[in-house]
Amino acid sequence: MSYELPIGARLRKSPFFAETVKEGVRGFTSYNHMLMPVNYGDPIGEYWRLIDGVSMWDVSVERQVQITGPDASKLTQILVPRDVEKIRIGQGRYTPLSDNQGRLLNDPVLLKLDRDRYWLSLADSDIWLWARGVAYGFGLDVAIEEPDVSPLALQGPKSFDVAAHVFGDWVRDLAFFAFHETVIGDIPVVVARSGWSHQGGYEIYLKDGSRGGELWNIFREAGAPHDIGPGAPNTVERTESALLSFGTDTHPDSNVFEVGLEQFVNLDMEADFVGKKALRKIRDEGPRRRRAGLFLDGVQLPTAEDHWPVLFEGRKVGVCTIAVWSLRLERNIAIALIDNDAPEGAALTVVTPHGERDAEETGLPFCKPGRP
Repeated sequence: MSYELPIGARLRKSPFFAETVKEGVRGFTSYNHMLMPVNYGDPIGEYWRLIDGVSMWDVSVERQVQITGPDASKLTQILVPRDVEKIRIGQGRYTPLSDNQGRLLNDPVLLKLDRDRYWLSLADSDIWLWARGVAYGFGLDVAIEEPDVSPLALQGPKSFDVAAHVFGDWVRDLAFFAFHETVIGDIPVVVARSGWSHQGGYEIYLKDGSRGGELWNIFREAGAPHDIGPGAPNTVERTESALLSFGTDTHPDSNVFEVGLEQFVNLDMEADFVGKKALRKIRDEGPRRRRAGLFLDGVQLPTAEDHWPVLFEGRKVGVCTIAVWSLRLERNIAIALIDNDAPEGAALTVVTPHGERDAEETGLPFCKPGRP
């Protein structure tokens, strides 16, 4: 079923909006108060372009919370569960944010641009409000703003050749989550080795929103020999790769341990951060739920639009947060949050809009990068 999303001033357009329209965008969603392209009318073609080639995405909705000022490092350390002093300028870190009860608030990438300038590159939530509140509560001398910064993603195995054509071969040597401030002609950008897929690629943070069309077409031209085309963060690929989607794969009271992000939290460092005490307690007592992969029996199901109940011995023990037909595995797969009192490997049932399906728990991710 298709729906309409009326476009008005409340939902901001990205610097690449006009180019996505020219490319034939067919659907948007609302994300961080902006319009986000989600498909161009050929979902299977867009999927295989990501797996085999190179896809370009308008992901301007990944807004930045910029923290600057004399206490920028101090505030950033209070917010994030990573040792900020050990992060070098030009390095990024995936860094889940928690509240004082250990509940997950967002899972941004932290970019350290200078000792007194940081970006939090956000999933969908108003973290700038949280950052301002924490800064006020601690009486810190900082400025917290949303800068004129809009990411464009190149994803897929051929993205490295496209980026090297534009930037030079040095860009191939960027470590994962590393970044570099540079220019393309006179267009100011930050190029980062990152992106919301497991197929490899870059995010190019445009620092002048008036140059969106120019930047889009630079990469469109550079990628032409590699059959570049438009796309969007891909629900099937991200499910196969078990990438966390904040707000889809999480509940309001979810914590890092039950969604598999504990490796990105340093509970043993000396520096304190919001939620540290609560997360230590959750670690010591053990989380109540686990994130798991499921294989669902039967014929192909449509992509889930809601959370589907998961049953064990007839009682609800969790939900499928996303379910898709895997194009690489050619079977129904799902990611679920399951209560730990349902044993791993137990016989489960998923209640779908198309009837009940037997489910088998499996590890994550479902697929490695590339073809099977």
